[in-house]
Amino acid sequence: MVLKRTQMLIEIAMASALAIVLDIVPFLSFKLWAQGGSISFAMIPIFLIAFRWGWKAGLLNGLVFALLQLIIEPMVVHPVQGLIDYGLAFPAIGLAGLFANSLKNAVVRGNRAGIWSSMIAGVLLGSLLRFLCHFTAGIVFFGAYAPKDQPVALYSLLYNGSYMLPAAILSIILLGALFSSAPILARTRSHV
Repeated sequence: MVLKRTQMLIEIAMASALAIVLDIVPFLSFKLWAQGGSISFAMIPIFLIAFRWGWKAGLLNGLVFALLQLIIEPMVVHPVQGLIDYGLAFPAIGLAGLFANSLKNAVVRGNRAGIWSSMIAGVLLGSLLRFLCHFTAGIVFFGAYAPKDQPVALYSLLYNGSYMLPAAILSIILLGALFSSAPILARTRSHV
């Protein structure tokens, strides 16, 4: 049990570090807006941990990533906005781990359709929850940036959707390729 927990924590640390690198290296991350938001590969390591270890590990991985982002590239205008955009949004990605068991079962059975459907459902859930956090913070804290005649909610939808939708699609494509070529990555030591 201790070995398994140690392995999980090491993987979370490595995935958090990889996610930060994927988020800050210019040719791996496309910064779209001055107030934050980018199309990057950063969610992929968090999704991978969530699928390997479950939603609790996914939440922890997202939280560690959020704390590292706050240290390296903070975009905080108010403490509550910081909590929503970092403390809730990135851990929410880890809730993809709610589909970890169905993904692992599909891997064990060699069910490609099950692998894809579980992975897509998890990525969509994690991405949607993260989007909702950023969308809410955008309405409450960044409404002043909306064009004069545009409703703040529409502005936040377009702003946050412009990077979240491509990032979710990118995650689905790359995780799909990863699990198709190496499905064992979805399994932890106890599942091998």
